[in-house]
Amino acid sequence: MSDSKSKTILTLFAGALIGGAMGFAAGVLLAPDKGSETRKKVKEKLDDFTDDFSEKVNDIVNQFGEAVEEAEEVAEETVPKKKTRKKKAK
Repeated sequence: MSDSKSKTILTLFAGALIGGAMGFAAGVLLAPDKGSETRKKVKEKLDDFTDDFSEKVNDIVNQFGEAVEEAEEVAEETVPKKKTRKKKAK
């Protein structure tokens, strides 16, 4: 995976995380409900956020794994070609 692509993914991920946290905080602070209702909503939102966060982390891990596999395939194709060229040059 190229540096610019990984930086883009990390920036997008950080932005989504920060945006989600800010939206969550604003929603909780501006809610005109009783304390028990607010706590219930906070728990539900936190559970949703945790699930979404885990899903996004798994997606990133999978993308990274795919990029590593692609790099390994390219390396397997490239290294034998270079060794063959070296032998021919001798």
